[in-house]
Amino acid sequence: MKFSFSLFPFIKNQDTPLIKELKNATLSQAPDLTPEEVKLSNHIRERTERANQNNLTRTKAYLDFYLKHPEIHWALLAHLVSRNAGWTMTDLKGEYLPRFLSQEDQQSFFSFLERGNWLIFQDAFPQLLIYEESLKVKKPLFHLLSFFHVSSFMKVVWRRFWFDNDSDTLSVALIMNEQHYIDSRVINKEHFKKSVFATLPFQLQEFLNMNVLLFPMVRNNSIQLIGEPAHHFLYVKERIELGKRLYQLVFSKKSVLDGILQWAKSSPHTGSRKDFWPELFHSVKEGRLDEKRVLEQCKLEKGPRIYSPYLSVWKNVQHESPDRSDWFINTSVLSLFSLPEPDFSGNAQRIYCRSLHLLDSLA
Repeated sequence: MKFSFSLFPFIKNQDTPLIKELKNATLSQAPDLTPEEVKLSNHIRERTERANQNNLTRTKAYLDFYLKHPEIHWALLAHLVSRNAGWTMTDLKGEYLPRFLSQEDQQSFFSFLERGNWLIFQDAFPQLLIYEESLKVKKPLFHLLSFFHVSSFMKVVWRRFWFDNDSDTLSVALIMNEQHYIDSRVINKEHFKKSVFATLPFQLQEFLNMNVLLFPMVRNNSIQLIGEPAHHFLYVKERIELGKRLYQLVFSKKSVLDGILQWAKSSPHTGSRKDFWPELFHSVKEGRLDEKRVLEQCKLEKGPRIYSPYLSVWKNVQHESPDRSDWFINTSVLSLFSLPEPDFSGNAQRIYCRSLHLLDSLA
């Protein structure tokens, strides 16, 4: 497995095969498939739909795929980010946020998180399964991506990955793809602009630094949290840069990757923050209503643990089919194909703890 933090070599040379192919990429219609390909495509669609029932099934599917195909780094990153989406979903019904959010606000925030989580999976998971099927038959089957309305951008990248096996390039491409894919379908959707981003509760979450992506890892027989705050969520470039920084946190150090995997494999995702911090969070409400909680540097000195329920507090959602248009209409996005050097200087756990202390003091 390769651990690298250099810029992609093709950034220095704009005439490399991948860049040339991306610049010449054209929109394509779904191909005429053989009966065997139709059967395979329907099988992939069914597998995707089964795994796309809710945040729990998606998150598990990403990890299961990565464990079978560790060269597809993005699958593990998607697993970790999807865990965070689930924790945020249950925060909406947890200890603190219901005190600041109306029932309508809770539903709007959940719908926004669920829609984005669902959309990314229904676009990305068929890509992963087509790669898996290509391995089985020992030849690329990426022409099938058109059948699933996958961007022309990813069709070029997957074909190139088949020959050069560059996990970094594929991962950054998938980060770019997912964020552009949801940009028009969720982030800039007028409904979510009004019901989520323009609301005081969303701005309050930004102010309280509640939007922190946390990646638990095992280190010295205890759980340590690394991650990044997520700000400027409305801007696609900022979300891509965040994704690349998170990718470097996970894959630039083998010891970090091993610690994350050790935790992920031994900790099934439930949606409750108890998954990574059982000393501080619990999935059922504890204590008396008048019992005071005392937190000292994110340690529970006295009182009940913080309520963080399972994902079952939300029902499964039936989603409408997405817009099938291709986001890749401007080659200027190719300038985003670089990785930053890994930066472990931040302290996501401390930032998150400060937010918890502030919320507890306001509650």
